[in-house]
Amino acid sequence: MQKISFIFITSLLVSSISGCSSFKFPWVYQLRVQQGSYIEQDMINQLEKGMNKRQVQYVMGTPIIQDTFNTDRWDYYFNIKRGGDTIKEYHYIMQFEDDKLLSWNGTYETTADIKKQEQEEVLEQTKSNDDRRF
Repeated sequence: MQKISFIFITSLLVSSISGCSSFKFPWVYQLRVQQGSYIEQDMINQLEKGMNKRQVQYVMGTPIIQDTFNTDRWDYYFNIKRGGDTIKEYHYIMQFEDDKLLSWNGTYETTADIKKQEQEEVLEQTKSNDDRRF
């Protein structure tokens, strides 16, 4: 009887600890989750003052946040998370006046930054593959 209760308590303890978000198993793969509207330099280059909302939506895509109280502001938000860690986060704001684009600003990743990061990732993977061979 004591052995059964020990096994039950141990399994209950292990399952409760594994359910906690602060305790992570190192061998478990965590997905990379992308959410939001990805913005590129080409999209920003196509924007012009005076464009109407349909034209902006055609170029940039549907905004993630359309404030119901302030219809003259569109927010484009993008983030990448792996597990609970945020890897990248961007926020871009479009301001309209009388349904015409007035201004736009925010953070985004330029095409050059993307290419540089991809090259660094490939180089890092190549180095780790070479290290495994030796």
